[in-house]
Order: sequence, then C-alpha cells, then structure tokens
Amino acid sequence: MDHMAEPVAHPITVAIERRINPSRTAEATSWMQAGTDLATGFPGFLGSGWVRAGEGSDLWYMLYRFRDIPTLEDWEQSSQRAWWLESGRAFASEVRVERRTGIEGWFDASFATAVETRTLGDGTTSTGPIQQPIPAAPPRWKQAVTIWLGFFPTNLLASWLLGFVPGFGDWPLVFRVLLATLLLTPVMTYAVLPWVTRALRPWLQRAA
Repeated sequence: MDHMAEPVAHPITVAIERRINPSRTAEATSWMQAGTDLATGFPGFLGSGWVRAGEGSDLWYMLYRFRDIPTLEDWEQSSQRAWWLESGRAFASEVRVERRTGIEGWFDASFATAVETRTLGDGTTSTGPIQQPIPAAPPRWKQAVTIWLGFFPTNLLASWLLGFVPGFGDWPLVFRVLLATLLLTPVMTYAVLPWVTRALRPWLQRAA
C-alpha cells in the first residue's frame, strides 16, 4: 500500500489558543515567555510570539514557526516542552491548536512579533504581551492575486532566459516543464513570495 508523505518543503506555523486563569496573569506572562525561550534553542526554529485577546480576556494566543514538520515534531515531542506544559497546567488549558503550512504561512508572517519590552521608571525592563488581537488571514482572492503577481513576472523572466539555453526548445515538453518548475519553486518560495507579501502587506490586511 502506498503512503502519502506529509509535505516538508515549507515552514510550519502553529497557532495555539489557551485559557489562562485571570488571577495568575503575572505568572502566565513569565510562563509564556519561558516557552518561547525554550523553543528558540531547537534546530529549525523560525520565530514565535504571543498575545492576549484583550485586557480583560482570559484567552491567550501563542504562535510559533519551524522550518519543516520533522523539526517541529522534535520540539513538540521534546522533554523540555513536556516539562514546560506540565509547569503551567495549574493555570493554563489549551482550547484549540491549528497548523498552517506552505503558502498560508506567508500570509501569517506578521503574527510572529507579539512580545514587547517596556522600560520602567527605575531603569529595569519588563516583558509582556502586546494588547491586540491576532489579525485574520486575508481573503483567498487576495492570496491568489498576490501569488499571481509574483509568479507571472518570475515565470516570464525564466522563460525568456531559458530560451538562450541551446536546444532547449527541442526538449520534450515534460522535461522543459520539469526544469522550469525545479528552478522556479525555490525562487518563489524563498525570494519572490516573501517579498511580494511584504510589499502588499497593507492591502492584504485591509478589510475586503
């Protein structure tokens, strides 16, 4: 029997919604930051952050991203994370966990900075959550437009450049497409799409 492998080519973003005992907010703040610090030491870690739904809400959101599924699972199955979760069990409970992969991860990139450091009057610093909700991903049609805006000029330029390869036009169609996709996929993934989504961020986040 054939088994379909999980995709591992793109970063994996995990969003976790938790309920926190309001009477233990200060303790939970340190606990959430400790989880972020622990994840930072694992290979493949790409960033994390956390926010509260509102000043009077008991809903807290944590988001972290890893290079691929194997590095994510190394963190999620680690003894360090198990110890950290157990240490917060008395005041924190998971409500929902969501994984996002591939293209959707690019549109969630702005979620990754969610901790602020304040300078107090005595010169010391205090780290705490930014008081703002997690924004929703842009509509699918905006995602499609963004991908097309990156893909069209990239594909056009690649087609023009490949025309200079001697004999390329005589190759069977399947080999021409194979070479083009092998070249364009990493370019789109690591250069074009991240740049386009950054450039269009205000439009993507604006209400449709």
